[in-house]
Amino acid sequence: MPIALTSVIIDAADIERESTFWHRLLGGSLTPTPTHHFIQAAGLPVIVIQSAPGHTAPDWPDGASQQMHLDFGVDDLATADRTATDAGATRMRPTEEDTAETFTGSRVYASPAGHPFCLRST
Repeated sequence: MPIALTSVIIDAADIERESTFWHRLLGGSLTPTPTHHFIQAAGLPVIVIQSAPGHTAPDWPDGASQQMHLDFGVDDLATADRTATDAGATRMRPTEEDTAETFTGSRVYASPAGHPFCLRST
């Protein structure tokens, strides 16, 4: 019996802010309900932002576990870096002191709700 990944659920205290971020980053369509916002982007499972009023951001890498993270492959890290930060991501690694245009490999970010994700050169 094959098992297929159909959705990824992301908790957030502010689902408007969090879903706007992921929609700006990934594109596709955004369908809101009072407690869940559904983002359908080409080639991805449905990303669901779930209302979690008591949600606090993970304190990774210096404290509590990150719980989970998403990795995205990109062709152009510098452009993807600008897209992510313009959408509201916080760059964790490399830090702001590193040059986004010359740093290669992968970059670690946090969404507005603090969920880590990586952009990796493909």
